[in-house]
Amino acid sequence: MQPVSGFSKKSKEEKIQWLADNYLANNSGAITILEKYWNRDESLQKLHDGFIENTISNYYLPFSIAPNFLINQKLYVLPMVIEESSVVAAASNAAKFWLDKGGFIAKVISTIKNGQIHINFFGSVTDIQDFFSEIKPQLQKSITSIEKNMKKRGGGLLDISLINTTEKLDGYYQLHCTFNTGDAMGANFINSCLEKIANTFETLAKEFSAFADKNTFPEVILSILSNYVPECLVQAHVQCSVEQLTTRELKGEIFAEKFVRAVDIAIAEPRRAVTHNKGIMNGIDAVLLATGNDYRAVESGIHAYASKNGNYTSLTHAKIENGIFSFWIEIPLALGTVGGLTSLHPLVKFAFSILQNPNAKELMQIVAVAGLAQNFAAIRSLITTGIQKGHMKMHLMNILNQIKASSTEKEKVIHYFKENTVSYNAVENFIENLRS
Repeated sequence: MQPVSGFSKKSKEEKIQWLADNYLANNSGAITILEKYWNRDESLQKLHDGFIENTISNYYLPFSIAPNFLINQKLYVLPMVIEESSVVAAASNAAKFWLDKGGFIAKVISTIKNGQIHINFFGSVTDIQDFFSEIKPQLQKSITSIEKNMKKRGGGLLDISLINTTEKLDGYYQLHCTFNTGDAMGANFINSCLEKIANTFETLAKEFSAFADKNTFPEVILSILSNYVPECLVQAHVQCSVEQLTTRELKGEIFAEKFVRAVDIAIAEPRRAVTHNKGIMNGIDAVLLATGNDYRAVESGIHAYASKNGNYTSLTHAKIENGIFSFWIEIPLALGTVGGLTSLHPLVKFAFSILQNPNAKELMQIVAVAGLAQNFAAIRSLITTGIQKGHMKMHLMNILNQIKASSTEKEKVIHYFKENTVSYNAVENFIENLRS
C-alpha cells in the first residue's frame, strides 16, 4: 500500500474507487453496499455529503420514539436514535410507569457556559494581577462585534476572571470566561470570543511597563471552551408512595428498599457507578443524537461531573422518607436548539417538531428526564427479573436476522423463547432442529 496524495480533492466516486482498489479488492460488493445507502434525493444526499469531510456514504441508525413522557405536566413523545436493543422499550416502560404517578418534574438550575485562555507566565504574580485589573474592560470591549447578535438574543459574555493555577503547574494562569448563549450550544461563539480576547491580551501585554521592565511577558498557549459545565445544571425527579411501587415480583416497601440500596451501591462503588451511569447515558445520548446535539461533549462533561468530589460516583440518588420514595438526577448539560445540525438535518428538524420545538432550557429538562427514566428501568430490572431477561428478549430479533431465519421460523422461535432463556447458541440450536 502507498500513501495517497490529494485525497480530499477527489470526487466522491474517485474516493470510493480508490478505497475499493486499495483496501477492498476482495469484496466485490463493496461499492454496491456504499451506493445502497445513498439517498435517492440528490439534493438531500448533497446536504449529507457536506456535513463532514471525505464522505462516501451514509451510516444509518434506527430513529425511534418513546411515548407517554409526562414532564412538568406536559405530555411528550421522545425521539431516540440508538442501535442498542431494549433502550427505547425501557424508556417507554419507565414513562408509562410514572404517567399516573405525577410524571417527571424537571427544572433548570443554571445555564452558564465557560471557556479558558491558558497562559504561561513566569514573572511576578502582582504584575499579572495588576495588568489584568487594568485591561479587563478592554478585553470585554474587544468582542463587541462578535457578541452583537448574541446580545440581541439575551446572551453574551458574562465575566472574565484571572485564575492563578501555579500550584498545579509552574507558571500556569487562566483567563476564565463565562457566557450565556441562549438557545445555541454556543461552541463557535465562545471560541471566537476567546481567541479575540487572547489576541487583545497579548497585544496589550507588550505595552505594559512592568512586563517590559523585567522582559517577562505572558504567553497565550491556547484558547478553547470547556465541555465541563458544572454551572449549566438541570435536575429531574420522580416520587410516589412506596405502596405504588408494588410489582408482580416485590411489594412496594421491599422494592423501594432494594432500589435505594442499588443506587447507594453505585454511589459507593466506582466499578458499579460506571455501568450505572452508562445506562443513564443510553437515554441521554439517544435524545441528543436525534436532536443533533454533540453527545461526546455532553458525555465528557457529565462523567467529569460524576467525579467532581474526587471519586467517580452515581449521577442519580434515591431515598425513602415518611413512606415516600424519591428518585432524582442532577447533571450538567450544554445543549442547543438553534445552529449546527438543528437547522440543516431534516430528521433533526423532525425530532424538534416531535418535541414541539422546545427552547434550550426545555430540551435540557427533556434530556435529563430521558436519563432518569432509563436508569429507573434498568434498576427495576436488576432488582426484580434481572437485566438479561428483558434485554435478551429484545435482542432475539437481532439474533434471528443474523441466522437469516424465515418468517415462519421467527414466529416459532419467538413463541418458544417466551418461556425459555435466550442465548445465541440456544436460538441457533432451535433453528437447526426446525430445519433438520
